[in-house]
Amino acid sequence: MIDLVLVGIGTGNPEHLTLQAVRELNAADLILIPRKGEDKADLAELRRSICAEVLTNPAVRIVEFDMPRRDVADPDYRRGVAHWHQAIAHAWNEAIHANLPQGGTVALLVWGDPALYDSTLRIAAQLSPAPMTIRSIPGIMSLNMLAAAHAIPLNDIGAPFLVTTGRQLRDHGWPPGTDTVVVMLDGDCSFQHIPADAISIYWGAYVGMAEQILLSGPLTQIGPRIIATRAEARARHGWIMDIYLLRRHVAR
Repeated sequence: MIDLVLVGIGTGNPEHLTLQAVRELNAADLILIPRKGEDKADLAELRRSICAEVLTNPAVRIVEFDMPRRDVADPDYRRGVAHWHQAIAHAWNEAIHANLPQGGTVALLVWGDPALYDSTLRIAAQLSPAPMTIRSIPGIMSLNMLAAAHAIPLNDIGAPFLVTTGRQLRDHGWPPGTDTVVVMLDGDCSFQHIPADAISIYWGAYVGMAEQILLSGPLTQIGPRIIATRAEARARHGWIMDIYLLRRHVAR
């Protein structure tokens, strides 16, 4: 029997792991850390640093494995992602069964929370052979961290807010029915494609980490600064994780 535990680690700050997450990591027989290439070597190092900070059980083994890369040249986005997920599931299978041939508990550290705009649970569902149990340990979501970093509420009084992706904002514009939009997975600064008047933006990169960068203000003024800052930070670190909230100001 393999027990797969997906542990949400928030934005990578060991202080933000829940007590449950720390307990599960220390109860695992094996922790798998993915390597995503030299340009994202810091991501593996962050996972190693978290383990060094919270592990007290010397019996837990840590094993690294190479993660497949997505074919970004495929014009069909969903097909490309599906093939990529299949390749990741295969890599997980190989790493798990090579290192736990007699069964046991294996943990994977997942950025943020496994339930929000993360495909780890979908990939885990493709693993084989059975029997295998899959458990998800919640982590602090990036939208919670963004709101805390800027000291703002996510919603106006009695009003809804919507969480979406940069691709959706770019292709379909401002979502109807809300004046507050939280945008994730946006590598193209898609706020450039919507009318900027009467909109405030609260942007954060590496939120909750030592590298944290925060910018906020009217989108017409702050948008260009975010684009430049984001490009510089990505070039410096080789990767970037960012998120932002857009709030439309409507006369009542």
